[in-house]
Amino acid sequence: MTSKNGIQLDRATKDEMTKSIRNFFLKERGEEMGHLASEMVLDFITEELAPEFYNRGVMDSYRLMSEKVADIQLLLK
Repeated sequence: MTSKNGIQLDRATKDEMTKSIRNFFLKERGEEMGHLASEMVLDFITEELAPEFYNRGVMDSYRLMSEKVADIQLLLK
């Protein structure tokens, strides 16, 4: 399944994630959630929130790699 922002989840992964969402709502809020509702929550997270987490991960990786490259450049001097 592909979201509007291009994030692709295969059926098995999406099923596991929706199961986790249902378990969370049951444990934390005492609410039973159906499969459709949990898919809607997952779609919202995937479309609205995931890009921010992705971008932060990319920036964190960039910072780490920049530090490592700077360390290597110091060794070469």
